[in-house]
Amino acid sequence: MGKFYNSLLFAAFFLFSQAAFAQLSLSGKITDSNNQPVPGATIKLIETGTAVSTDQNGSFGFADLKAGSYTFSISYIGFETRNVKFNLSSTQNKLNIVLHEQQNALQDVEITGRKEKSYKNTKSFSGTKTETQLKYVPQSISYVTKEVIDDQQAFRAGEIIKNVSGASTFSYYNNDITLRGFRTSTALINGLRTSTEGWSQPILANVERVEVIKGPASALFANTDPGGTVNTVTKKPLDENRKAISFGTGSFNTYRMSADFTGPMNENKTLLYRLNLAYQNAESFRVLQGGEDFMIAPSISFIPDDKTLVNFDLVYSKSKSRLDRGQPIFGATAGTDLFSTPISFAIGKRNDFLNELNLYVTTSFQRKISDKVTFNASYMKFMYDEDLLEHRTSNRYAVDQAGVSIPTLMEMQTIRRQGKNYNDNISLYLVSDFKTGPLEHKLVTGYDYLQNQTPVGNSSYNARGYLNAARTGSINSYDPLKSANYAIVGGRPVPNVPHFDLVNPDYSISEISKYINVSTQTEPAKYYVNGIYVQDQIKWGKWRALLALRQEYYTDILAFKKATEKRVEQSALIPRIGVVYSPLEEVSLYGTYTEGYQPQGATTVGAPEIYGGPFDPLISNMYEVGTKTELFQKRLSVNLAFYRIEQNNTLINAGDGVNPDLLRQIGQQRAKGIEVDINGMALSNLSITANFSYSEAKITKSTIAGEQGSILPNAPKVQGGLWAKYNFLIPELKGIGLGAGANYTGKRNTLSTILTLPEYTVFTGALYYSVDKFKLSANLNNVFNKTHWVGGYDFNRLYPGAPRNFMMSVGYTF
Repeated sequence: MGKFYNSLLFAAFFLFSQAAFAQLSLSGKITDSNNQPVPGATIKLIETGTAVSTDQNGSFGFADLKAGSYTFSISYIGFETRNVKFNLSSTQNKLNIVLHEQQNALQDVEITGRKEKSYKNTKSFSGTKTETQLKYVPQSISYVTKEVIDDQQAFRAGEIIKNVSGASTFSYYNNDITLRGFRTSTALINGLRTSTEGWSQPILANVERVEVIKGPASALFANTDPGGTVNTVTKKPLDENRKAISFGTGSFNTYRMSADFTGPMNENKTLLYRLNLAYQNAESFRVLQGGEDFMIAPSISFIPDDKTLVNFDLVYSKSKSRLDRGQPIFGATAGTDLFSTPISFAIGKRNDFLNELNLYVTTSFQRKISDKVTFNASYMKFMYDEDLLEHRTSNRYAVDQAGVSIPTLMEMQTIRRQGKNYNDNISLYLVSDFKTGPLEHKLVTGYDYLQNQTPVGNSSYNARGYLNAARTGSINSYDPLKSANYAIVGGRPVPNVPHFDLVNPDYSISEISKYINVSTQTEPAKYYVNGIYVQDQIKWGKWRALLALRQEYYTDILAFKKATEKRVEQSALIPRIGVVYSPLEEVSLYGTYTEGYQPQGATTVGAPEIYGGPFDPLISNMYEVGTKTELFQKRLSVNLAFYRIEQNNTLINAGDGVNPDLLRQIGQQRAKGIEVDINGMALSNLSITANFSYSEAKITKSTIAGEQGSILPNAPKVQGGLWAKYNFLIPELKGIGLGAGANYTGKRNTLSTILTLPEYTVFTGALYYSVDKFKLSANLNNVFNKTHWVGGYDFNRLYPGAPRNFMMSVGYTF
């Protein structure tokens, strides 16, 4: 009998052990407070780090789990993140969770980061100075989120402009783009003005999103361009741990690495950090171009209590490259075939270099004075350092002794330049929430100070022209009537810098010390801006209004730090009015009127005896109406805008027979058009970003014959783009995703009246595979190898787009 009971006990123990160690499956469903499924929600198993997403029905599942206690983190855009403990057993294997919409208080200054993981962005600071849902901002704001940047494997800001309606490239240079037909150079970082002195485009590794505020934004951000303003929002610390590294390689001998770490630094999450790193070494499809880039960007947020928020950012970004002056087609006339010169062709020497350093520090502070009043302060110090050597043309052919052009040789010059530029930006404002009867107010009153300074000590060292007869100096240009003043050999004047042979290019090292150089000190310069403003966001039922007024004082200092120092002052009063009506929670209709300004050049304004005047600043205004709609349970946004922008007070030559420099203020440009932006998820596994614009940007007033009515440079009438990413849900293709896109840009005028850039369509594709914590990405750009030009000045400065190229990367999250 004892043996029987022992056998029975053994059998029971065996069965219990098998049950305890059996592999179980868990399934469940995620719904919202209205019992509707939430597709695309992320369920993360904390103990293993494994994460899955819900399907179209909100369902999810985990396989191969052992019985026991687990913790799950469930998150989705617009909903509060939930952490749930669950005891899994053979009889308890269903987990259903209800997510509640996020009701968190909006920030007045961005201290903590965006948790959304979508092509759609819900809120922004750039439209109103405070965190506001985009659908309630009475102005079009386009954007590109870090998720789009990651899926397209973009490294520089210029690579993502194609995702913004009404935006096109003017050149390869920093922030040199066209917005709604107007060339723009205004750049913001987290809503603070930054220097645009540099050449290289910014690196995107530390970027949360790039926002484009359409139309004049002077009511909030001082003097801005009429077409729009680019605001780069950097990644901020999160109160949850996220870590990711990525390694990539691709065409043009590209090697790339990036890392992004964030999370709390203490147990109560009052101290948060974020660290972004990036490195790239790459060549180019263009001769002697490419370079090396490195960036480190730490960010710290301190939240000691529920009334105080502090953030500190530092960005160190260094670039080693060569200055690309564009593709030249020399000797071109109207009708010259752009394909006659390879897009890879460039002029320069092997020892040319462009070393740039961008270094900036930002501190932001928010303090709740009371439940209804908040004080906000931000300060950014930005430094740009340039070290340049370039061999470039003098934009003309070499000549013989008689002054006849030699079309196979280009006259050259060298530029050796070193210098720094400093930019300071202070922003102080109070946000007050109060009611007057049925009206709810959010009142912003503030002061801005902006200062830009070129210090003493910047210098250039240049060689150009032709040697004089004694070979002791140079003369900038050749005059055949005075050929005796020049050194002549073989029937040609001797160049100071050897000519560049267009037929047999020579890119070998050239030592500039053997030329006759002239060293010149760059004149120190300074300007500063003082601005005070008031803005009231008023809510009444389904109606919202925005009323704003800014007084701007712009001071430019001529002959800075000299005995003849002179201050040239300009000012402007800038209004902004907007109305939003929301008949449904998902739909907003809006209209706005706003103005902008740009000061005239200080040299012009400060010398009325030469140029005439006094002259008013460039004044712009915009009327815009549109709709902002959220579809598919607010996963997809569709924005439609109609606009009319006008810029007045453009200075043009007066045509005075006595004073050829005399100017008069009469010029005017006007742009009107329609734009569409679509961002988000059409399905839980289909992400989309799309844009379309039709615009006519013309010169409407001019005294130059034939200019009135002409289209502004690099302002296509029609352009559009589409990018979509699809993730397979069926088990057989689990983890596989496909990406595809196309971009169209219409014909464009240039700065040359005889050159029109042709239209083009470029296609892109991508393949993704995710397994466990790894993500493999392969992107193919310009699939059909279309030769095209993204921008250009004239036949001597064309900016071709890249031919077919690929990029592959492997990423790991932990």
